[in-house]
Amino acid sequence: MREAIMEAEAGMRGGRGGPFGCVVVRRGEIIARGSNRVTSTNDPTAHAEITAIRDACQTLGTFSLEDCELYTNCEPCPMCLAAIYWARIPRVFYGNTRTDAAAIGFDDDFIYQQIPLPPERRAIDMKLLLRDEAQKAFAEWQAKPDKVRY
Repeated sequence: MREAIMEAEAGMRGGRGGPFGCVVVRRGEIIARGSNRVTSTNDPTAHAEITAIRDACQTLGTFSLEDCELYTNCEPCPMCLAAIYWARIPRVFYGNTRTDAAAIGFDDDFIYQQIPLPPERRAIDMKLLLRDEAQKAFAEWQAKPDKVRY
């Protein structure tokens, strides 16, 4: 956790982004590091956890981090939490809560509140469109014999 905290401080002090840092650990060894790089890369998805997960996957040559742990200095936002699930990381340790993040001006808690709402009640205008046409790609995927499940 101290390494994740140091990543957060170094990234923030270096002007790369907000006060968030992360490390991915495998078998007791840090295999990837990440700090928030949203403002320095103009990429709203460049959160510390995302950058660390991307680095870990590249390092290991896999999209599954099922034998890793993630340490982050703040409870993951919904996007990062989803990425953690997609990467199959079984254990996460965090230092600050999403309420702590909201107290210093970050939207994590607001987004958490939006997710369980039906699409028509969210702050973002969402409309279902061309579902029948969109279903074709799903049907093709379902029938694809050589697909790689993830």
